[in-house]
Amino acid sequence: MSRQPPLNSLRFFEAAARLGSFVKAGEELHLTHGAVSRQIRMLEESLGVALFERRNRGVFLTPQGDQLLAAVQYAFGHLNTAVEALRKPAHHQPLVVSCEPTISMKWLIPRLPDFHRRHPDVQLHIFASGGPVAFQRDGVDVALRRNDFQWQAGVHAEKVCDEWIGPVCAPSLLKRRQLDLSTQKLLHTSSRKNAWAAWRGATGMPAAHNGAQTYEHFYLTLQAAGAGLGVAIGSVFMVEEELANGRLAAPLGFVRDGSEYCLLSLQPFEADPRRAAFLHWLRQQMRYGA
Repeated sequence: MSRQPPLNSLRFFEAAARLGSFVKAGEELHLTHGAVSRQIRMLEESLGVALFERRNRGVFLTPQGDQLLAAVQYAFGHLNTAVEALRKPAHHQPLVVSCEPTISMKWLIPRLPDFHRRHPDVQLHIFASGGPVAFQRDGVDVALRRNDFQWQAGVHAEKVCDEWIGPVCAPSLLKRRQLDLSTQKLLHTSSRKNAWAAWRGATGMPAAHNGAQTYEHFYLTLQAAGAGLGVAIGSVFMVEEELANGRLAAPLGFVRDGSEYCLLSLQPFEADPRRAAFLHWLRQQMRYGA
């Protein structure tokens, strides 16, 4: 193992780099700017590279300094997180939940008051994100994901429910409560490119259409559908509110597309009452078609 520079010198470096000044770093650390400068010089000598360019009006990071700052801030951030975790019992900490943005906005957040009524001692922090989960980097405890990608080894995965999808559109596009896909523009989402293909595979129904339009996110696609710009494939969990208030219609209903929503965690669910409570609540709330 190579010899590491003293942690104290890295603390001086981080303050000087963040503040862009040896003087301000000294004020923050309650030392003279000369003491900060000497620590930085010793660090540079031990590493064999210049970390700052000294100019008349300040100090500026070199490319090597930029590289070291990113690593130091990342390491200090994780160190602070670990220290706080030791100071505060785990069951009193917020449970950080990563959830795909549209599901977060359209389904999860509107139901959080019910979770808090049932579990007033569990605080949730919602982190909107999709795809692979960076548990340690982002401080995520659990992640709600559809199993359309391979998660890393060692992840504990518990099925929550099946995914149900169907065409949704503005009621104004219906004729006698019927939907003729051959006359409508089909709306697609970049993050779920195969949604229409999955629906056709599940139903055997053709989807001849009059043009197509792609949007970057599901919530944009659903907004476009509600505005009458075409027909989108929607998850039943994303469109419940719009169906209830009449902004969207689902004349062909919803079918299973073969995928599932799972709750992921690096720790076993039974080892943490917060994780277990959230999993149980999700399973109750996301029941559909049973």
